[in-house]
Amino acid sequence: MRRLSAQYVITNTGAPAKRAVISAEDDGTIISIEPGIESLRDPQSVEFFNGIIIPGFVNCHCHLELSHMKGSFAEGTGLENFIMHIRDARNNIPVDEISAAQQTDKLLSDEGVVLCADVCNTSLTFNIKKKSRIQYHNFLEVFGTDPQKAGKRMDEIEVVAVDAERMGLSYSITPHSAYSVSLPLFRLIKEKSKMNRVTTIHFMETSSEALFLSDHSGLLRKSYEASGLLPDNILVPADHATTILDEMTTAGNLLLVHNTFADSETVKRVKKRGRTFWCLCPGSNLYIEKKMPPVEMLMKEGCDLVIGTDSLASNKSLSILSELKLIQKYFPSIPLQELIRWATISGAEALGEDNNFGKIVPGKKPGLLLLENADLINFKLLPETTVTRLV
Repeated sequence: MRRLSAQYVITNTGAPAKRAVISAEDDGTIISIEPGIESLRDPQSVEFFNGIIIPGFVNCHCHLELSHMKGSFAEGTGLENFIMHIRDARNNIPVDEISAAQQTDKLLSDEGVVLCADVCNTSLTFNIKKKSRIQYHNFLEVFGTDPQKAGKRMDEIEVVAVDAERMGLSYSITPHSAYSVSLPLFRLIKEKSKMNRVTTIHFMETSSEALFLSDHSGLLRKSYEASGLLPDNILVPADHATTILDEMTTAGNLLLVHNTFADSETVKRVKKRGRTFWCLCPGSNLYIEKKMPPVEMLMKEGCDLVIGTDSLASNKSLSILSELKLIQKYFPSIPLQELIRWATISGAEALGEDNNFGKIVPGKKPGLLLLENADLINFKLLPETTVTRLV
């Protein structure tokens, strides 16, 4: 058993607790939380830290199998160019993909991630996840704009699903995005995902998505043409809200990822679905589009926000703390406790794992992290703030 305390403890059950003492089993199960170290009969038995103890981070969007592509693409070239480069370079980079993914899994864990939603196009990372300290939910992603190949695309992802099932890994079959999935393929995915506990989709990541959906024009069309992937018959949803409300499963929770170009009208329409979470990946958005998501608008619309990192192909690191620092930099009025909530209990709720993660309460195993070198007077992150995994 360990007993731990810090200047503040954020439990996600109320206001930050000053110098509260957490007792935890060796396996990380929380035994108790006591009010203050000063009132203990034996304070010497407590490990005390000059910082803030928080629950383990939940990463709601990652691509572990793209880890070998770190630094392969220039920053700020736009999503259309990024997608084209991904298609061309994915299998032509002289790096051991499995070794890179293993290193990234360790990096995620060291950075405090205890639960991760990871997008998969193959079963490449499954053995890593089976042995990982992190609990993963695997989003088996389907894409394809050619209506004639919809059945083939589903057959391909079914093979990956069989591997996940065989290995006892949690998974959902899910579409890539509104613009990259034909309507026939959307309907096959909808049928396969009608019992999903959680589903995800890349959402409004670039301004040209709306043009491609509405009249099949714009930079995304040019990207498909340059790659030789534009079908003769383009059949895609009319807009983003229609995609969510008409073409996707209504089962379980829905994670909308990026939302960089989301507008209030679309948000209002999409919210009619219910059980929807909006995932922010600011590091990736700046890397690709040089733009932050409209966080204040999403908050004003009452959206449930969560945090992701995207992949090392589109981000400089996979640090949830770095993502929170970016949000605080651009939106300094957001309280630290709210940022921590998005990165912990809100993510756990989105993935349907809030019975196990996200709160420091007796009986749960949320993981315990220490934030050091934060501004404890104004309760803000600083550029030099670090995170250490305690449990």
